[in-house]
Amino acid sequence: MISVREISSDAAILPDVLELLHRSFAYMEDRIDPPSSLHRLTPANIRETARQGGLVGAFDGEELVGCVFLKYDGEALYVGKLAVEPGRQGHGIGRALILEAERRAADRDFLKVTLQTRIELIENHTAFAKMGFVKTGETAHDGYDRPTSITMTKIL
Repeated sequence: MISVREISSDAAILPDVLELLHRSFAYMEDRIDPPSSLHRLTPANIRETARQGGLVGAFDGEELVGCVFLKYDGEALYVGKLAVEPGRQGHGIGRALILEAERRAADRDFLKVTLQTRIELIENHTAFAKMGFVKTGETAHDGYDRPTSITMTKIL
């Protein structure tokens, strides 16, 4: 049984979050340009996200099997760094994390949940569309003259 709960800034598993992110995002290394911002993520960044109440984990018992970063921004809750243990993908863990994000957004009277996914990761676009997200924009990373990410939004 998977449980979803907030991870505090003093949790002993904070280093495990970074390791999970690296395992989960490894498949995109040779597929996306520019490289993922994951490479700039540090334990201090993760601790700060948790301190602000924006780190949620999915657990099988006490084992961390997924996580997501949340940022409350205006009228939207932004979902970032959604990660699921590679061997556990396709079993509803990502969906459970998104549902928790939606619940938290609704609790704060937010109107929508937004996320960004890389333009090359078509399978992610499809997975998020199945959860009710629609493409609402494209963005380019600094120095790029083509779209590198798409924005997807779900109205609550």
